[in-house]
Amino acid sequence: MVTMETEPSVGGLLRSWRERRRMSQLQLAAQAEVSTRHLSFLETGRSRPTREMLERLAGHLDVPLRERNELLLSAGFAPGYGQRDVNAPELRAVMDAFRVLLDAHLPHPALVLDRWWDVVDRNTATDVLLEGCAPELLEPPVNAIRISLHPDGLAPRIRNLAQWRGHLLGQVRSRYETTGDQRLKTLLDEVSAYPHRDDGASARADVVIPLRLRVGDVELSFFSITAQAMSATDVTVDELHIEAFYPADEATIRALRPPAGPG
Repeated sequence: MVTMETEPSVGGLLRSWRERRRMSQLQLAAQAEVSTRHLSFLETGRSRPTREMLERLAGHLDVPLRERNELLLSAGFAPGYGQRDVNAPELRAVMDAFRVLLDAHLPHPALVLDRWWDVVDRNTATDVLLEGCAPELLEPPVNAIRISLHPDGLAPRIRNLAQWRGHLLGQVRSRYETTGDQRLKTLLDEVSAYPHRDDGASARADVVIPLRLRVGDVELSFFSITAQAMSATDVTVDELHIEAFYPADEATIRALRPPAGPG
């Protein structure tokens, strides 16, 4: 017997997004300025949503652009948001701006990552992070989460692996819970299963969680700041972000400082 999988209805998708955001029908209806009765009818399929209504509800539910397109398609509408390749001419200005930020961040590491933490671009300072990683982990697409926690990646050189691992797993778990993206769940299951040590570093009273990385005979310490384009109307741009690493102590500042020129 063959079981046919059916595409989720627009009402079912709306309900799942509302439940994912832990909102009642009453709360969402009040925010979107619609009646609870009408929202109930939309979720059960007794009423058909207009495009404007879907966009309004998606906005209040903070649905990412990729999933907004899925909502629109499930209701029989054309996708409302483009999804271009990072090399498309329409994205050149954005990608050039990211490159300017990467270069301006030197001599400190910075990367452009997509929704799944695949590396889209990086500056040359990230070479220090990748020293000693297995060649197969450096084959595109390089995944920043995988290469950080894999036993053949950065993990053996991360001095506070338990602390950094908890931080990264929390980020992936949070994004999965926010988006429902099964590819993120697959990544989370994979990296959670990697062997790891309990180095007891999670008890440190750091004001930010540092990445303490051994490079040769030196220990470098970084914290990271994330930035993204907040006005995106393209799925690809919406999912890109910069992960910029800053020195967390004076020793790291000195280690990364360019050598003084002659004279």
